[in-house]
Amino acid sequence: MQLYALGLNHHTAPLSIRERLAFQPECIDAALHDLTREAAVREAAILSTCNRTELYFATEQPQRAADWLARFHHLPLNEVSPYLYAYPQRDAVRHVFRVASGLDSMVLGEPQILGQVKEAVRRAEEAGTLGTILHKLFQNTFAVAKEVRSTTAIGANIVSMAAAAVHLTERIFERLSDQRILFIGAGEMIELCAAHFAGAGPRQIAVANRTEARAQALASRFNADVMRLDVIGDMLPSFDIVVSCTAAPLPIVGLGMAERAVKARRHRPIVMVDLAVPRDIEPEIGKLDDVFLYTVDDLAQVVDAGLESRQQAVVEAEQIICERVDGFLHWMQGRDAVPTIRALRQHAEGLRTAELERALRLLARGDDPTAVLEALSQGLTNKLMHGPTRFLNQSEGAQQGDAHRLVQKLFNLDPDA
Repeated sequence: MQLYALGLNHHTAPLSIRERLAFQPECIDAALHDLTREAAVREAAILSTCNRTELYFATEQPQRAADWLARFHHLPLNEVSPYLYAYPQRDAVRHVFRVASGLDSMVLGEPQILGQVKEAVRRAEEAGTLGTILHKLFQNTFAVAKEVRSTTAIGANIVSMAAAAVHLTERIFERLSDQRILFIGAGEMIELCAAHFAGAGPRQIAVANRTEARAQALASRFNADVMRLDVIGDMLPSFDIVVSCTAAPLPIVGLGMAERAVKARRHRPIVMVDLAVPRDIEPEIGKLDDVFLYTVDDLAQVVDAGLESRQQAVVEAEQIICERVDGFLHWMQGRDAVPTIRALRQHAEGLRTAELERALRLLARGDDPTAVLEALSQGLTNKLMHGPTRFLNQSEGAQQGDAHRLVQKLFNLDPDA
């Protein structure tokens, strides 16, 4: 039985594909049972987040899992397969260790993914599809993630524009959980920023975009409201933080709009983050007393400060993961030896039982106990040595030296004695 990982994520598939292959929480149990029944999978867990859908499973027929994934979501396999990755045993173990440690996240080092992996494991356990192999895999996964976070600085430094936006905003507001946030745009950068800010649990999130369908798709991921672009001026006073990144050729937030918002807010501070090039927010707005305006260049300075130390942390984390992968695979190899060990013990027990029964018959007949014990020990020795001796005698040519070394190692023999 081999371990496998199959899935797609933000590296391999756009949001339009990821959302079509996502599993709704209420469908996970049924999906797990269907996967184990229809795809010849012995053990299984499903990890489904906004950024990834992944199957972790143990099977002897891995090719059937991709067919099942497409069929379960009522999609042709040829539409799905270009976005999928499939990892066999070693790569699968390394992948799940990296995922839980935050090395494969859209936000490098983010901690939320570990909780999502734990939830996936809990659902699999409740569904009865978490067998011995996956249970051991995920226990190792949690230990690795803890070790990476406690011994490296993987989550301590800021290496993305989105994280820098949160960092600069936290300089102004003590608690982001009390603030209302407006995102203007619905592209990849806004998606990243929304993921970062949502982790702080803000009071309200709203998304405004020229295309309402894209705004709705993004808003649904973060339980956010949707606004039209033409109402931003009226609604701006309601928001404490504004993050904008569009492809508009002209500014969306003008000086007059910002002045009216500041007045309506009774001079409560407002943070504006402009990630667009050309700019979405008129630069003169930064001169207003109660507005804190940050641009791409401001965020880049924060990112540069943390990049070097985070890169070193990634190197350290990858080393930890590499070592722990070897440890887990050693355990897997040990499991593979269990049937052989069991058969060897049963064989030895059969020999012991036969010799013991023979000795008891001789004692019952009145034979000398010392002679019976001597015969018992010789009988056991001869039968136990028969297999290795025959193996050595039948080996020929180049195999003969290998056979001799194997038996010497097996019985801890000194060839020079």
